[in-house]
Amino acid sequence: MRMPVPPFTEDTAIEKVRLAEDGWNSRDPEKVSEAYSTDSLWRNRRMFVSGRCEIVRFLQWKWSQEHEYRLVKELFAFQQNRIAVRYAYEYHDEKGAWFRAYGNENWEFGDDGLMKRRHASINDLPISDQERLLYWPLGRRPDTYPGLSELGL
Repeated sequence: MRMPVPPFTEDTAIEKVRLAEDGWNSRDPEKVSEAYSTDSLWRNRRMFVSGRCEIVRFLQWKWSQEHEYRLVKELFAFQQNRIAVRYAYEYHDEKGAWFRAYGNENWEFGDDGLMKRRHASINDLPISDQERLLYWPLGRRPDTYPGLSELGL
């Protein structure tokens, strides 16, 4: 069994959100895909992704476009086997233009703790280098680094 598993408490939902953030900040498509069921269904913006193989391909493509990607997630709500999160991430494109993406995700988990469904709504905002807020070294966000609420996001 993958921990934590449903039904979620506030503490286990917060833990699940941080584990997801850590995985995505690794920018390792294979590692990230292991948190999802083999038949997981995603809606990511206008794209629909089905199953781990497509998740890996999608993430490989995503991180080839979004350079110096840094993500912060925060629990919004939870109930039984569902979690809602809000998040922000920053990246730059191949031309060096910076963006902050804001979004919300709705997650549904199986009894094994693997995510069965992920519905993501995301908006990109061009930002200047001076407006950036997410500066830690690439990889896991340090525990001492502020979260979304502390950053005013």
